[in-house]
Amino acid sequence: MTRKGRRLVLISSALGVLGLAAGLVLYALTDTIVFFRSPSDIAAQHPAPGTRLRLGGLVKDGSVVKTDNAHVRFTVTDGPADVTVAYIGLLPDLFREGQGVVTEGVLLPDGSFQADSVLAKHDEKYMPKEVADALKKSGHWKEGEGAQ
Repeated sequence: MTRKGRRLVLISSALGVLGLAAGLVLYALTDTIVFFRSPSDIAAQHPAPGTRLRLGGLVKDGSVVKTDNAHVRFTVTDGPADVTVAYIGLLPDLFREGQGVVTEGVLLPDGSFQADSVLAKHDEKYMPKEVADALKKSGHWKEGEGAQ
């Protein structure tokens, strides 16, 4: 084999190994990627039950129900659509009705959401960009709130 042929084989095998490694990394990341959705997105797209995602919006007034053993149910809304969220654990101190919230968990077959983490907005001025964009899109953006 000539020098040029050996170099070509070496380069093509290195590119093949590199491509295989990139494919394996991307395949491994598919289980850890979590997409943000608003209640309207969930209503429109109907993701499959068991899909892991982040749900963001406002906690609907009058929807928070706390039971024993730190079980909490509440509704996240963006105006046109609502999603009921079930959560077991302690809620953040800033969690309250009418405030922005981002939950992470899985969608259940009945259309509700089982959260394994709940994040409340930081202060009066902060709102996650995705939540602010979803609220602006639905027309429920309160003037004076800012996304940082």
